[in-house]
Amino acid sequence: MPDYLSFINEVLWGSMMIYLLFAAGIWFTVRSGFIQFRSIPQLRKNLKNSLSPQPGGLTSFQALCTSLAARVGSGNLAGVALAISAGGPGAIFWMWMTAIIGMATSFAECSLAQLYKEADKQGQFRGGPAWYMARGLGMRWMGVLFSIFLLVAYGLIFNTVQAHSVAHALRFAFDCPEVLTGGTLAALTLVVVVTGIKGVARLMQWMVPVMALLWVMASLLICAWHAEQLPAVFNLIFKSAFGWREAAAGALGYTLSQALTAGFQRGMFSNEAGMGSTPNAAAAAASWPPHPASQGIVQMIGVFVDTIIICTASAMIVLLAGPVDLPADTAGIQIIQQALINLTGGWGAGFVGFIIILFAFSSIVVNYIYAENNLLFLHPDARRSRWLLRGGVAVMVLLGSLLSLPTVWQLADIIMALMAITNLTAILLLSPVVTLIARDYLRQRKLGVQPVFDVSRYPEIEEQLAPGAWDDLPRR
Repeated sequence: MPDYLSFINEVLWGSMMIYLLFAAGIWFTVRSGFIQFRSIPQLRKNLKNSLSPQPGGLTSFQALCTSLAARVGSGNLAGVALAISAGGPGAIFWMWMTAIIGMATSFAECSLAQLYKEADKQGQFRGGPAWYMARGLGMRWMGVLFSIFLLVAYGLIFNTVQAHSVAHALRFAFDCPEVLTGGTLAALTLVVVVTGIKGVARLMQWMVPVMALLWVMASLLICAWHAEQLPAVFNLIFKSAFGWREAAAGALGYTLSQALTAGFQRGMFSNEAGMGSTPNAAAAAASWPPHPASQGIVQMIGVFVDTIIICTASAMIVLLAGPVDLPADTAGIQIIQQALINLTGGWGAGFVGFIIILFAFSSIVVNYIYAENNLLFLHPDARRSRWLLRGGVAVMVLLGSLLSLPTVWQLADIIMALMAITNLTAILLLSPVVTLIARDYLRQRKLGVQPVFDVSRYPEIEEQLAPGAWDDLPRR
């Protein structure tokens, strides 16, 4: 089975996904008017506005923290270590590239999710790729296909990745049995997910900033302690990114292809730009200012924080520690634990174990919220199915602590590629709408007025929207 999965991965990632992701990122960078660069002066203001509650949905900050909770998981620790193992230090450069161009892709998908959102029976906004496929493209079948992919990915497979990292981190640090870790994690997940999207969002708006700050501060302290090595580390990253570092003195040389593939795979798993997951959180927000682009810009911040800040923090720890003396098939999380032990002493393994518990638990909870959202697209009154989904999540968390690492990561890569292909196809078909949203927002910003999306200006889009989503905008 692993050989078969490896072949599928090679076909998807070696021949298709890298070019598709790169092309989509460049396309939306141009079509949105280089929005990720032009919106920099507005980022502080957008973050400030994101704290203000609005009727009908989460605050933008809650939606940002919810999406960050899904992004900031084992991929930021174990995934970075695996990327360096598979593609060398140069993989980190290509992870940065996925973030920079992925910000435009994230803007596109999250703005579309905001535009095509609709209110459920409780008045909570819902939406995501399935909704803009059904409403924007008139292709409900495509939305159904995407929802099935997402249910399998976020309801099942990705949770095994998170549980696997936690179980192996705690075994390495405290010799805690994997079954005990998986069972406890599954039980805690069930307790939290029954509170629904609003309860999860309230938890994540406090949990995510704290856990991210803890990890980044630890990395900054280590970097300050080893400041004299930093120029050599960054030089190694840039040289290895283009295959300029040759094998010498017992060191392994990596090709451009290896660095590129590993960087894009792990970068996308981490920041999720283009995968179609983040729009599920973006659609739940009642953005202020009341314009689809405002939520797109807020979610771009999440891509930057996840990859440029948190993944880089992990990469610095691994690269400053140098080669770690562990077996070739060692789990990625154990690589970063051993790296921190080499740099700081024995307490490093326990600290990583604590951080990965926070990272993985937040991801598992929000993964369920994404899966539930798409379950409701397929069947709006899915009460019994919700409990089946919750049970499935708990079982996969338990099993994930026992599965072998290569199988888990290969399955995650395959389902991630299938989701991304479906979602990228949809947002590329809707790129004229993305351009319209970006231009409308930037035009109003240039005029010095607060952007408001006036649907009456665009009758061809207005007829596609859910009633009440944009025609009764709040005023201040």
